[in-house]
Amino acid sequence: MSEKIQINGGVGLPSLVFIVFLILKLVGTIDWSWWWITAPLWIPIVIVIIIVIIVLIVAIFVAMIDVIIK
Repeated sequence: MSEKIQINGGVGLPSLVFIVFLILKLVGTIDWSWWWITAPLWIPIVIVIIIVIIVLIVAIFVAMIDVIIK
């Protein structure tokens, strides 16, 4: 039997919120800055970058303590 691998893609929540904000901005319903209109696209990226930086800082700190103890 052959198994089919199915990948369900689609528009995620941040993309959907961005599209809604964009439409509302273009029809003049909201008068927000473009930073806030595009925020659903860049805020998740910023959160991931912050988490990576924190993990790197903790890893460096643990490595420094490991060197000091030895």
